[in-house]
Amino acid sequence: MTDHHLPSAVRSAEFAAYLAARMCHDFISPASAIVSGLDLLEDPSAQDMREEAIGLIGASARKLADLLAFSRMAFGASASAETVDVRELEKLAGGVFRHMRAELDWAVEASTVNKPAARALLNLAQMAGQALPTGGTARVRAVQEGAAIALAVEAKGPRARLRPEVLQGLQGELMGEGLHGYWVQAYYVQLFIGDAGGRVFADVNEERIVFAATIPA
Repeated sequence: MTDHHLPSAVRSAEFAAYLAARMCHDFISPASAIVSGLDLLEDPSAQDMREEAIGLIGASARKLADLLAFSRMAFGASASAETVDVRELEKLAGGVFRHMRAELDWAVEASTVNKPAARALLNLAQMAGQALPTGGTARVRAVQEGAAIALAVEAKGPRARLRPEVLQGLQGELMGEGLHGYWVQAYYVQLFIGDAGGRVFADVNEERIVFAATIPA
């Protein structure tokens, strides 16, 4: 952590709270939609909306399951092995992109990557999708170069935009004004990549944003 104004234990607890709040924010929308669908099914006056309610429940349950599986790997410690199958990462990222306007172009050559690289691929892919609110393509690449893994995630599309909170987080800066949910994910990324001995940065251009990282293999 880079803030020297508070004791480290307080900073760690505050950061954990922001990260938990971010995940809960992602989960609450589909969970609430499932409850709304169930309420419609139980409402005698809304039986004409039964098919619509079942569709809402099904779509929301799939979204919630996709987000939970993704978050377990991206933010948690879901695997005991030191390396992760890239095909599993592609599946997890694809599950999240099913609920985004942007499309995923997964072009990772390696068959396995270590845990820090796995988390970085998932988080940077999601961040790229979030930077494309009206659609576009998020292209995810990773190659091993000697003793390091080089990652590049490109978000390309109309109205591509990187929030200032994300830049602050990637640079390891504490957040002032803005939405903590975007900042905390970026800060988390630079934190675990830095702990692994790597680095991460973003290059922002008109209709194109590139996240790049290098992590020891």
